Amino acid sequence: MLKIKSFAYNPFQTNTYILSDESGEAIVIDPSFAAPQEEAKFDAYVNNNNLKLVGVYNTHLHFDHCFGVGYLKKEYGLEYAAHPAGLQFIKGAAKQASVYGVQISEIEAPTLEITELDIIKFGNNELRILNTPGHANGSLCFVSDSDHFVITGDVLFRESIGRTDLPTGDLDLLLDSIHNKLFVLDGDYKVYPGHGPSTTIAEEISGNPFLIFGEIH
Repeated sequence: MLKIKSFAYNPFQTNTYILSDESGEAIVIDPSFAAPQEEAKFDAYVNNNNLKLVGVYNTHLHFDHCFGVGYLKKEYGLEYAAHPAGLQFIKGAAKQASVYGVQISEIEAPTLEITELDIIKFGNNELRILNTPGHANGSLCFVSDSDHFVITGDVLFRESIGRTDLPTGDLDLLLDSIHNKLFVLDGDYKVYPGHGPSTTIAEEISGNPFLIFGEIH
């Protein structure tokens, strides 16, 4: 059975997820730690649980989800994987961050590509991938059908949806992704978003104030 640990890091409180199982192998999704104390907290969890990190994956390439990729490469020797359609965001990460008053160094582009055609395997588990554009080109969601959860990045939140006013944002695409990729999952699937608390598919179908029958409410 998968164990999921989440940390809310950086000024944007972006969720980083560490997924592990009884084998001790683990993957990181959206490494967003941006300060030494956040890196230390991440390392302590890995070390205290005797985890072997074997992969790093991003739901999308907005800078607040990528702060930690350089640290993981330096300290753990891990490259990270993302959908190639989002590369434009990494190339302008420092400039984009400065708009929000955050000064960062440029972030290296991913060297590994993943799309909906791929499966993420680690330990005794696997995740399937959903292409879910709308918030940003290259947005992905990661689904565990054995443990009934989905990691949604900035596509779907508890009682909210991803913003579409940033470059490549598209409301129609976002609604299509939510309704035809996420809302076809069973209602008991737990939703782990890129920001904020977890929820379930059933809760969002019945109570998300931004969604009703495929339209903005």
